[in-house]
Amino acid sequence: MINRIRDIRKQKGMTLADLAEACDPPTTPQTLGRLETGMRNLSLKWMERIGAALGVEPEMLVRSEKAGHPQVVATLGQSGAEALGITRDAILATDLGGDGALVVMTIDYPHGEYRPGDQLWLRQLAPEDSARAVNRDVLVPRKGGRFAFGRLIDRQGKLVGLLPPGHGEKQQVVDSPAWIGVAEMLVRRL
Repeated sequence: MINRIRDIRKQKGMTLADLAEACDPPTTPQTLGRLETGMRNLSLKWMERIGAALGVEPEMLVRSEKAGHPQVVATLGQSGAEALGITRDAILATDLGGDGALVVMTIDYPHGEYRPGDQLWLRQLAPEDSARAVNRDVLVPRKGGRFAFGRLIDRQGKLVGLLPPGHGEKQQVVDSPAWIGVAEMLVRRL
């Protein structure tokens, strides 16, 4: 097994000392260095501690030697595309971690800026955390197994006001949604 601790740590801009301090309970940078390089066995308990400190699921820290993984090979800067000195594992959307589960909505018909074939990844928030979602596209469950989708424009008590994408759409109001899914990433095939 190859572990991805170093790749994920570096992509999150953390040093070994930062990660050691973020672990609960804290550990030493030397111990983490041994775990990263395989000089020390990475147990499930260590995977859980390190995963929590990095904000990713523990299983994202390891991968099979046979399994390929998407690589970051270049960066697009002000002067154009530039090769990276060393490639690194790309962190997939499911590796990102964060508060709330990820859900995905597929787009089958064009709506506003969304095209057929798009996937919109949304992070579930508790309704009381909806202040973070104002003026963002959200998916909200409704009664009867239906959903409402649009820009969160208003929140009054238990009522959530959404403006659907597209021109001339009327505001939709949802009463007491169980959760609010905030758009976090758009995946579009070229």
